Amino acid sequence: MTSILTNVAWPYANGPRHIGHVSGFGVPSDVFARYARMAGHDVLMVSGTDEHGTPISVQADLEGVTPRQLADKYNRVIVEDLQGLGLSYDLFTRTTTVNHYSVVQSIFKALYANGYVVSHAQQSAISPSTGRTLPDRFIEGTCPICGYDGARGDQCDNCGNQLDPIDLINPRSKINGETPKFVESEQFFLDLPAFAETLGNWLATRTDWRPNVLKFSANLLEDLKPRAITRDLDWGVPIPLDTWADNPMKRIYVWFDAVIGYLSASIEWARRSGAADAWQKWWCDPEAESYYFMGKDNIVFHSVIWPSMLMGQNGTGDHGGELGPFGQLNLPTEVVSSEYLTMSGAKFSTSRKQVIYVGDFLKEFGPDALRYYIAVAGPENNDSDFTWEEFVRRNNFELANEWGNLVNRSISMAFKNVGAIPAATELRGEDLELLGAAKDAFGTVGAHLRRCRFKQAISEAMRVVGLANKYISESEPWKLKEDIPRRDTVLHVALQVVQDANTLLTPFLPHAAQKVHEGLGGTGVWAAQPRIEVVTEAGGPDYPTLQGDYATQQAVWESRPLAVGTPLAKPTPLFAKLDETLGQTGPDFAPLV
Repeated sequence: MTSILTNVAWPYANGPRHIGHVSGFGVPSDVFARYARMAGHDVLMVSGTDEHGTPISVQADLEGVTPRQLADKYNRVIVEDLQGLGLSYDLFTRTTTVNHYSVVQSIFKALYANGYVVSHAQQSAISPSTGRTLPDRFIEGTCPICGYDGARGDQCDNCGNQLDPIDLINPRSKINGETPKFVESEQFFLDLPAFAETLGNWLATRTDWRPNVLKFSANLLEDLKPRAITRDLDWGVPIPLDTWADNPMKRIYVWFDAVIGYLSASIEWARRSGAADAWQKWWCDPEAESYYFMGKDNIVFHSVIWPSMLMGQNGTGDHGGELGPFGQLNLPTEVVSSEYLTMSGAKFSTSRKQVIYVGDFLKEFGPDALRYYIAVAGPENNDSDFTWEEFVRRNNFELANEWGNLVNRSISMAFKNVGAIPAATELRGEDLELLGAAKDAFGTVGAHLRRCRFKQAISEAMRVVGLANKYISESEPWKLKEDIPRRDTVLHVALQVVQDANTLLTPFLPHAAQKVHEGLGGTGVWAAQPRIEVVTEAGGPDYPTLQGDYATQQAVWESRPLAVGTPLAKPTPLFAKLDETLGQTGPDFAPLV
């Protein structure tokens, strides 16, 4: 058994999340975590809402509330959406907790003590109309290196180079289009060049990462520059140094405190579980593994900046240092980055009203249809375009016709003819071939999931579904009324493969998997779901979290023999077929793409 830390990118609490967001950080991480638990590994899955920085303040102004009130509002919306999607967090928390502030400040001080955080003057971008600092990612312009018109103030997605806002040609604010004003201000910087050798040597060992992550990270190494980790803000974590702590307009910048959230959430989970040091099992044991899930716009923070911060805390950067307060922290085992889920070739965009919100989608279609679409047609290695036509086709022909129909007709025939799971007598070659294919799939699908190859994994699981449908069509058990032993054998084999396929699909379709488990006469929890739990914290307000009891679920990654004689009931459809005209019009709540 391996301790596996599943770290999931922190959704920003300035509005509801759309399906483009959860295609990157949400569904892939949950599929991986659910599989790892089923395979017997000790999983800790953590994240929370990212609640600091100018974007929160800007949206708060628009809605006429304080930044904290805005964060409270959307924290709850996001928690409810992620629970509805079935994301099995051990703890989904937030960055505005007393615990998080403490951990962030401790990391800052450790880096500062080891000489990896330095201060010097910087040209900061200011909004002329508000006087407020503009985040790097809220400034766009033309890249001075490759000429791409759409580069951000922190990096160019076209050529992969790090940038500063002042480097951009014709910079403009994404908030209101105005040209930012640049003023000199003293800030703290993470001295990334002081990790160049150590970071480069470490990245050279990451040969099994996804090609897009390796290529992007290698490009960043070529031009490492110090990166600002503080800003002239009034909403964020205070700087924990005597001469800076009381400055009302200096705060630790949002990206720096967000990545530390993985550690602070683990520490909070341990404290809430009643074993304050339990987090060390996933962070300090050199045999533990850690996987980070995100969209491609966050690669730089997880493959370069966060590893550098961990090295600095550990005292293992290019010029050494003392071990920090959290002990020797593990570097990422893998950075699992997805590309963009687009609409008509363009990124999902709330500002352009090109968006499908998770909450709206769940109310109309439920969670597993979305989870399936992301797994089988999502942006795992390349940008992929979402269309309602493709969604309807996948739902109707793959979920309803292939998987749903297999479940329904197998259970229906057994219920009608036997009333229970029938016994198999003499197994023929075709029976053994199908049973063998289903059992073999556990190794194949499991190997794909262990390597985060979700499309290949679900395609192999659905191949077994196709084989089972073919077996039933060719065996024609409805014509075997005069050969009861053969009929029952065929039905037994079909139901066994339904159970096996259900296990293979459980990480992808946990809600449907629970229904199939019950349809086969099972009782109790097959695939555990997260629950919303409001918690308290000394020195802070109550807030909702996602937690779950996943250790007691029955789902395990293996083929288990059916219990002959288990009573069956008449099944209900697993997936409803959608009106095909929806593919041409889209639902009322979303734009047609």
